[in-house]
Amino acid sequence: IAQHVSVSFTIEPKKRDGGALSDEEIKAFIQRVTDKTIQDCQTGAMLMAIWQKGMTDKEIVTLTKEMMSSGEVMSWPKEWAGLVVDKHSTGGVGDKVSLVLAPALAACGYKVPMISGRGLAHTGGTLDKLESIPGFNIQQSTDQIKNILDSVGCCIVGQTETLVPADRVLYGMRDVTSTVNSLPLIAGSIISKKGAESLSALVLDVKFGRAALYKDLDSARELAQLLVKVGNSLGMRTGAALSSMDGTIGRCVGNSLEVIECLETLKGKGPDDLMELVTTLGGLLLKMTGSVSDLSEGKKKISDAVIGGAALSKFQAMMEKQGVDSEAARALCSTDTDYYSILRKSKHQIKLETPADGEVVDVDGMMLAEVLHKLGAGRSKSGESVNHSVGAKLLVSLGQKVQKGASWLELHYEDPAPTADQISRLQSALTLGTHTQQNTPTHTVVKELLLPQ
Repeated sequence: IAQHVSVSFTIEPKKRDGGALSDEEIKAFIQRVTDKTIQDCQTGAMLMAIWQKGMTDKEIVTLTKEMMSSGEVMSWPKEWAGLVVDKHSTGGVGDKVSLVLAPALAACGYKVPMISGRGLAHTGGTLDKLESIPGFNIQQSTDQIKNILDSVGCCIVGQTETLVPADRVLYGMRDVTSTVNSLPLIAGSIISKKGAESLSALVLDVKFGRAALYKDLDSARELAQLLVKVGNSLGMRTGAALSSMDGTIGRCVGNSLEVIECLETLKGKGPDDLMELVTTLGGLLLKMTGSVSDLSEGKKKISDAVIGGAALSKFQAMMEKQGVDSEAARALCSTDTDYYSILRKSKHQIKLETPADGEVVDVDGMMLAEVLHKLGAGRSKSGESVNHSVGAKLLVSLGQKVQKGASWLELHYEDPAPTADQISRLQSALTLGTHTQQNTPTHTVVKELLLPQ
């Protein structure tokens, strides 16, 4: 084995010098990454070469295919053909779309094996949100996933050990080699994991703005176009929505608070921006799989599933199948529940007040997320625990007129209390304008759609 490991691996210099790698070379690289028969420094050199020189579309497709095939590729019953779908978001603040969309799709007859991630830095993770529900188990085997899909239609789980092992190695290495923002590596990571789910269709929510990975529409579009191209080349019908991420999605940020907001949404009382994302992304999947002829019909079907309560029933069934006590699941989904009889509430809550009269022009989602992260709502490195009860709830909407001293944010925190500096940073997230400013048009989140050719 020692001899095998020390064999010189000659494709990094080729990529470093700008050459295109053959299918065989990419396959050999991924194989050695998976088998751990390559030294970390060689893997790091390859990632840096890809980051510097980029890859052709053909190379990216091969890289993604080989990563996908590095572990188990799921297989589904024949009668599910055309019905297995999923969505992926590039991450934002208060991004709770999956918790509403997965059960809505299940209520429309689809199978949604949603393999999600944890939060890192300022972005919250879907798994962390669900784990704020006592008993919710995100670790499920492939057989358990099939069983839940068979009876409920959706599950939200963590990545299994056997799925795309090459990505786990490369993902960790990208962090330490500062190659996280390489487009070929991002595409390989996202699409290989979704490809291993053997999906009929995939919708991507690619976010741009102050609180997103990409700050402007053009760079987000470049990533979305690549993801759509690679996804379709793997045989998954893949489409994307480009959505703005400057503030927050909905009014709540923080794990327990976001779960409550999702349950309220599933009871028909959701905020407009969250419903826009859920119905647009869901509608795109319905259109791509051919169950509706146009997007507006798809959006209406998803909206009806949410407002009519069918999606709420699916969410309750999913909670029970994933380990939540049936009494607790029923209570969370009942109409006039006290959520905090089941979910953890923070020790302290304070309300921040507006410093002047004016109109709410902007709320900086990134600023909110960074402070909440420091207060324990997020993690700085993989494996750290999070405090599910820490978060914030916006009490105002964009365009709303407020008077000085009105409460605009409810902060939920534990000990130690936020510092004066943190409170002042939270206050600086709010921008007030004068009443004379032009009324802002209705705020829509989704700016562009990319459909498969």
